[in-house]
Amino acid sequence: MRIVDYRRTDLPVAARARDLLGRLTLDERIAMLHQVAPAIERLGVGRFQTGCEALHGVAWLGTATVFPQPVGLAATWDTEAIEAVGAVASTEVRAKRAADPAVSLNVWAPVVNTLRHPAWGRNEEGYAEDPHLTGHFGAAYSRGLRGPHPRVWRTVPALKHFLGYSNETDRSVTSSELSPRTLHEEELPAFRPAIEDGVGGGLMLAYNRVNGSPAHTQPELVAEARSWSDESIAVVSDAHAPTLLVTLQRAEPDRVRATAALIRAGLDSFTDGDADSRPTIDAVNAALEHGLISEDDIDRAVLRLLELRIRTGEFDGTEDPYSGIGADAIDKPESRALARDVAGKSVVVLRNDAGVLPFARPQRIAVIGPLADAVLTDWYAGTPPYAVGIAAGLAERYPGARADVVTGADTITLRAGRYVRADAEGSVVIADADEAGPDALFDLTDWGDGILTLRSHASGRLLTGGAFPMRADAERVGGWVAQESFRRVEHEDGTWSLLHLGSGRWLRVLREVGLLVADAVTLESAGRFTVEVVQNGLEAAVSAAAEADVVVVAVGNDPHLAGRETEDRPHIRLPESAAGLWRAVREANGRSVLTIVSSYPYVLGVDAETVVWSSHGGQELGRGIADVLSGDREPYGRLAQSWPATPEQAGDLFDYDTLRQQATYRHQPGPYAFAFGHGLTYTTVVYEEVTLSSDRAQAPDPTHRHPGLTPRADEHVVEARVRVRNAGPRAAEELVQVYALRSDPGAPRRLLLAYERVRLEPGQTREVALPFAVERLATWDPSVRLDGAPQDWLHEGALRVQPGSYRVAAGPSSQDLPVEATLEIEE
Repeated sequence: MRIVDYRRTDLPVAARARDLLGRLTLDERIAMLHQVAPAIERLGVGRFQTGCEALHGVAWLGTATVFPQPVGLAATWDTEAIEAVGAVASTEVRAKRAADPAVSLNVWAPVVNTLRHPAWGRNEEGYAEDPHLTGHFGAAYSRGLRGPHPRVWRTVPALKHFLGYSNETDRSVTSSELSPRTLHEEELPAFRPAIEDGVGGGLMLAYNRVNGSPAHTQPELVAEARSWSDESIAVVSDAHAPTLLVTLQRAEPDRVRATAALIRAGLDSFTDGDADSRPTIDAVNAALEHGLISEDDIDRAVLRLLELRIRTGEFDGTEDPYSGIGADAIDKPESRALARDVAGKSVVVLRNDAGVLPFARPQRIAVIGPLADAVLTDWYAGTPPYAVGIAAGLAERYPGARADVVTGADTITLRAGRYVRADAEGSVVIADADEAGPDALFDLTDWGDGILTLRSHASGRLLTGGAFPMRADAERVGGWVAQESFRRVEHEDGTWSLLHLGSGRWLRVLREVGLLVADAVTLESAGRFTVEVVQNGLEAAVSAAAEADVVVVAVGNDPHLAGRETEDRPHIRLPESAAGLWRAVREANGRSVLTIVSSYPYVLGVDAETVVWSSHGGQELGRGIADVLSGDREPYGRLAQSWPATPEQAGDLFDYDTLRQQATYRHQPGPYAFAFGHGLTYTTVVYEEVTLSSDRAQAPDPTHRHPGLTPRADEHVVEARVRVRNAGPRAAEELVQVYALRSDPGAPRRLLLAYERVRLEPGQTREVALPFAVERLATWDPSVRLDGAPQDWLHEGALRVQPGSYRVAAGPSSQDLPVEATLEIEE
């Protein structure tokens, strides 16, 4: 009889995993290295698959609560709220698993790559441009995903994407050049907190190369991450990356050597070939046969995967404290309430110079723009159980007011000999009408840079090339390759040809039957359409604006167009289609609010006295924005990513050294349009003084650990005390921020040390205590060598707090720091 048994919950995870490992045959162990591991019936071990997407709620598994995008969650600067979102996401993962045991409890979230450049196509997936704040929020979300039980994890988060990944253009072949300084100051701090705090149980490696070599085959980097915790960290590949090691990166000559290199580098699970594990299994066996890896290498990887599975309670039966979560845990009332609360908290009032906000009982509201009443979701979002757009949210808030909704789209007809029409289901799109009836009308929306969508009046849905022949039945733009976007070419005679962007083929009408298809290879063979504008969208917008008490101009991006996974943004300027709509509406009515709903910052390029921003806020977007515009909620959101005043301020997308570029709030010498930390209240908060618990501190010993935003007991702590006063007539939800300011060439110009959210009632004065670790002032010093450190490029130097004077300043943003004190660091 075995003393150790993998089913015994009173034993340590490592011991249980070793017991189970010892019961497996070599073939069974090798099969576990693929993302889809088969069941082992003789041991009662079920089928297992790594990976369930849960970036801001459960994705890809049907109906689930949809919260704001991570860049919006970060704008709350509220770790309790972010953790609560993670808790709902992991509960709903458990609910999905209750309905389908194939659903994995290894979630691929959060994304903790820093938002160092706003042109990154996946900007919405990250939290902040500051690596320490990113790590702080990522740890909070991971804590929610993990759950509070000391033994069993509700889900096991795998942090993405390790390491140096924030460009989509040629992402699998570009090399992120990371000096030890860049690595330790700007990259590693984002990943460390969740792992160090014991709430991150895995890592997903990045597609890109790092300093010329694939990030998937860098054992020093993986070993560094694993050194942050006494618990095992399971490492998974990104999708198809093992194959890319041979095909695109050409780092290995064949699949067998690539597989061996991956395992030796510390990879545990191969996300490759979808559900087909045979190529991976064959490659592992061949690598073993040729002596490129050993059984010990395989066992180490499998052991980590078994430990991950044991943490989820997979083998605990009824002793799993989360086993009672059923399929009915989806879309709970409390989840809806949290979605609304977080959507409102994430809204940022960027500018309110005209005093339009909050609204004062408007009787007629015009909501104008492509996002006037649309709730858009991104690639990593679930299917919301319901969705409330901005116009619906305002109409609900002001039931006696008239709310006019104008998208700003032109209503057009297309004629190729005969008029193109769609049926009510959108299943047929055909040029067979002699007259332009209601079924021949399409709304043409310009998303910027010539990217168009067409929505049928007959079906109410988008024209899509995802079917052959074409249909008008798409609920939204979507798919790995978007099938609902087009680009036009206008010929000298005024006719149009339409390019279907998803396929790169031109639209034409089939002879005799008249069906619309996207299959013309050249412009010469493309169909030509005579276009008639039935209603000018700009004129309709101006007319509605002129009659309204207040106007909300809702513009921004569609998360599947011009910036998403695989596609960086072509530029960071507000598209002219949106800018032109704003200028026309603003001229018609000065009480207009530029309301931007987007996955990323813009260089606005327009004059706007009143500007509000939200990420794509999920199912409660409209109510969240209405809560802020109406003043029912005091503005709470603050930017965790600067909005540049010019494109040049963002720097080079492919240069990962922000110090060299003077990029991000930490290094930028000039003023931003809206700075990191910025966000207005509806009152006046005065910063009166900042004092320090000590104006002198000893320089700590050099280290390789850059501390987080929460000081630890073994660190040198100084407390900044900031006195703030609400000098206005309304309450304020203030974000008190403390920064270190330096002018040394090798140090950040400004560095976030601490922050605290406080509520200030009218006339109230508070002294806010903000402790920070002196170690946070450290910068990389290549001349320092630490005893016992690994002898590799990664550790050639150390983080050292340089002696000298540091200005410690406080204020409402990184650019507005009205009070300061001096801290002397002594050798």
